[in-house]
Amino acid sequence: MPFYVKATIILVGLFLFISMLSIAQDIIVPLIFSVMIAVLLYPIVNFFVRMKMNRVIAITFTLFLTILITASLAALIFRQASIFIDSWPIMVEKFSVLLNDFTRWLSRYFDLNHWKVNRWVTNAKTDSLTMSGAEVGKTMFAVGNGLMVMLLVPIYVFLLLYYNKLLIEFIHRVFVSSDQKQVSEIISETKTVIQRYLAGLVIEAIIVAILNTAALFALGIEYAILLGIIGALLNVIPYIGGLVAVALPMAVALATKSTGMYALYVLGIYYIIQLIDNNIIVPLIVSSKVKINALFAIFVVFAGNALWGISGMFLSIPLLAIIKVIFDHIEPLKPWGFLLGDTIPTTSKISPIIKKFKRKIS
Repeated sequence: MPFYVKATIILVGLFLFISMLSIAQDIIVPLIFSVMIAVLLYPIVNFFVRMKMNRVIAITFTLFLTILITASLAALIFRQASIFIDSWPIMVEKFSVLLNDFTRWLSRYFDLNHWKVNRWVTNAKTDSLTMSGAEVGKTMFAVGNGLMVMLLVPIYVFLLLYYNKLLIEFIHRVFVSSDQKQVSEIISETKTVIQRYLAGLVIEAIIVAILNTAALFALGIEYAILLGIIGALLNVIPYIGGLVAVALPMAVALATKSTGMYALYVLGIYYIIQLIDNNIIVPLIVSSKVKINALFAIFVVFAGNALWGISGMFLSIPLLAIIKVIFDHIEPLKPWGFLLGDTIPTTSKISPIIKKFKRKIS
């Protein structure tokens, strides 16, 4: 077929596939989370099975420990958040005074009409704080969906762990016998990628949470535990989460401290923590066999947010890593796998290609 026909078919197919992913979000997203959690917990379940524990009991016990740890973390965050909410009116009042001082400085420094600047800031603040009835309804609907997912995911994880051999055998039977070795390599490498990435991500989040909390305590910033944990969770989102994570404690420092220098101190310390995270923690703990270059990492984070919201931002990198594993094992798709990676070709490797091209056009 001509190239334009192939390109049209591929583009239409991609459009339909992405539309299906968006429409079936409520079904697909919990299932993907469940698959990743099941792959992460699989070695723990196997450990209990090797200890002569019944498989059903081993899965149940592993899930119980996971839910207990998650619930304890959620309870800690909820307790800190309730304290933060109680102090919210005082913080809003202090922040309003600071905002008024800033508008006066802005109007004086840039020779603007103070009344107009103040009206613009007031309108923006009112619009951001006002929530209509429809928005409340949407929020309640989102909370209801979140609770539904929380109930479905443990069930999915249990069934995936229980039927994992059946599912793997099904994948093998789908392909012809000549592809069995390749299929086994893809399954094994995909499991390794997910386990290393998610386990490393959990360890990284714990370390970053401790560093954030200790730094905020040292500066005397209020709600240090809550802000430290939220910052560590946001840091899981590559490149973008770190920016939001530092903005929250800076805003709290501006609203609760007598001088704005504390916000700059927070910025400086968080920058040091990011350097430690990016140059020590991530290479040693989070890095896996599959390397994704920064260009596509940032792109898929935004694409995941546009497709599935916050869940898509969390899932984007591991899904892209799995796609790269598949591309690297299929001959026609290997160039695309190379494009997703971060291996920069040396001059000696690309020069023969350039020379061959020059010979053809000369």
